[in-house]
Amino acid sequence: MQSASNGPAAVLIGPPGSGKSTVGRLLADRLGLPFRDTDADVEAAAGKTVSDVFVEDGEERFRELEAEAVRSALADHPGVLALGGGAILHEATQELLAGHRVVYLQVGLDQAVRRVGLASARPLLVLNPRSRLRTLMEERRPIYERLAAVVVKTDDREPEDVVAEIEGAL
Repeated sequence: MQSASNGPAAVLIGPPGSGKSTVGRLLADRLGLPFRDTDADVEAAAGKTVSDVFVEDGEERFRELEAEAVRSALADHPGVLALGGGAILHEATQELLAGHRVVYLQVGLDQAVRRVGLASARPLLVLNPRSRLRTLMEERRPIYERLAAVVVKTDDREPEDVVAEIEGAL
């Protein structure tokens, strides 16, 4: 594990609806550290929303911007970092995550659907959100599990309880 001076205190990964942003902000507050979300970094770099990057520039361009945002954040962010759900698909990102305190926030399909909402503006969930989310979760689960130093189930739990478990594990 790297020390906080060599990157984030914790890196949160997981599918859409797992609570990365909510739990990440709370964990950062609890630890007295800054919070950073790579989707926000992508939006700042592109000058438009993640959805607009997908629609106007394509998923490939989004993944390039995302990989750069993750690389930069892993190198210089000392706090809690939340990665977009698909960031872990990039092989270079997987390699960069080695040695970091990676926390996989696990969520069941029903809870993820409830949290994300079926009418969401998430570009990869446009056509058949429930079916698409199930497929994404199944495809990514082995990668999330392989990368994680800590796995925390978030189903039917309050964000504060999830934060307390992560804090204890770190």
